[in-house]
Amino acid sequence: MRQPIVALVGRPNVGKSTLFNRLIGQRLAIVEDEPGTTRDRLYAEAEWTSQPFILVDTGGLDVAATEKAPQKGQPDLLGSSSRDFIREIRQQAEIAIEEADVVVLLTDAQDGVTAADVDVADILRRSGRPVVLAVNKAENESRRQAAYEFYELNLGDPYPISALHGMGTGDLLDAIVTYIPTIPEEPESDAVRIAIVGRPNVGKSSLLNALLREERAIVSPIPGTTRDAIDTELRWEGQDLVLIDTAGIRRRGRVETGVEKYSVIRAINAVQRADVALLLIDATAGVTAQDTHVAGFILDAYKSVILIVNKWDAVADKDTGTMLAHTQELRERLRFLDYVPVLFISALTHQRVSKVLPLALGVAAQRKLRIPTAELNRLFRDAMVRHPAPNRHGKQLKFFYATQAETEPPTFVVFVNDRELVHFSYARYLENRIRAVYPFEGTPLRLLFRSREQKRGAS
Repeated sequence: MRQPIVALVGRPNVGKSTLFNRLIGQRLAIVEDEPGTTRDRLYAEAEWTSQPFILVDTGGLDVAATEKAPQKGQPDLLGSSSRDFIREIRQQAEIAIEEADVVVLLTDAQDGVTAADVDVADILRRSGRPVVLAVNKAENESRRQAAYEFYELNLGDPYPISALHGMGTGDLLDAIVTYIPTIPEEPESDAVRIAIVGRPNVGKSSLLNALLREERAIVSPIPGTTRDAIDTELRWEGQDLVLIDTAGIRRRGRVETGVEKYSVIRAINAVQRADVALLLIDATAGVTAQDTHVAGFILDAYKSVILIVNKWDAVADKDTGTMLAHTQELRERLRFLDYVPVLFISALTHQRVSKVLPLALGVAAQRKLRIPTAELNRLFRDAMVRHPAPNRHGKQLKFFYATQAETEPPTFVVFVNDRELVHFSYARYLENRIRAVYPFEGTPLRLLFRSREQKRGAS
């Protein structure tokens, strides 16, 4: 069952990112970054009163970029209508309410109710979606009193808060959890669910059509054509599949900056529902920050992934070393996905498209692989003899026992004398030793270390 998504919405400079950091900083269930895996996060897993959810910081519209005139001799790609701030705010709000389970509208007590607030509130109010109204920067009594003027937005009780100082955020979280709906479980099925994700205009719908060998989705060179996730069921060589096509994520610096951050919500929803994610990369553009961001979420969700480099036909002057050079660049930019297969295709010409589904099914099968307990313990003992863990705080890590607790994703519980002695680099070493024998291609592994006391009964 996927986790509900809570989106922070609002105009620029009302403190969305500050509130995002405040809310996730209060919880222990946050996915931590490790050295070498830094990603441009707009989301985090959070929990409040035993209710888990994914918080998404959508960001505000970049007004400066919107109003910036083109340089001399350059075409005006935005056009005067695209510079209409209220129109873009409306577009952002519509996308947010479409995909999020709960929307938090953040306003500013210092500025009071603005025309942009009214416009967004009108869309949210008519949408029927759960909305929690937060009034930020209410650090003193006068501003807390000013928060009551936001009743005119007709979105229920305003919650005066200070994202900077943490005031009122507990009450806000209580309200958010109250409005989170029950997410129905996906019906039991043997079908392998494959999500096609990536930035707009990278060729997601074209790949879907190439896989289906018929026009099931709209194909257009206009980024953002696919507005909703589209599930397509098919049977391929005796195996039931569900292909999930999604709207993509544009590169930065465009007028739709805020809109694209909202479109991350679509990718998150699709990835949560998938077994395998096909992350499409534009061969002509290389790996972008947004590609890294989506890859990071796939990893955090413990979903299997394949890197699909599309538009290979458009790469000029290819020789025998071109593919290797592109692969090395991918590995460098996405170092935290070094176990992921890379496939170079052209959805337009169907080059290597026939390899996509077999590879995806092979990766999906890796998710279900189970290592016999005796073999797993032999692997760990050999690994620790070959390279003992360094002393930490004057203590030596000792290994007792390991077992594979789950599949999908493969999850290993390792009992040691003190789990605090396990450095992340040593955990990575143990993972690599597992992969040396059982590659688990494209599939993340979860290693859980428990101290000896936990083995004896603590959970």
